[in-house]
Amino acid sequence: MYLKKVDGPRAVTLPDGSMMTRADLPPADTRRWVASRKAAVVKGVVFGLISQSEALQTYGLSEEELESWKSAIFQHGEAALRATAVQKYRQP
Repeated sequence: MYLKKVDGPRAVTLPDGSMMTRADLPPADTRRWVASRKAAVVKGVVFGLISQSEALQTYGLSEEELESWKSAIFQHGEAALRATAVQKYRQP
């Protein structure tokens, strides 16, 4: 078995002690963004598994979209990424 050459680490250790690998990231062709997939991309970027530019290019995201996901998680937790909770966590 051969491993594909990638830039950066293959796995990172999260603050809770768990490991996150590139296999934990959503597929590149993801079109339905549920909260857990958004959170996985944000964790990957924040903890250095993938770069922000790589995430933007791979998933076809805008910088504003990724930054809004990050700020929602940092301010309110993963629950703020749910589409049904947008108004509850939106700042006036």
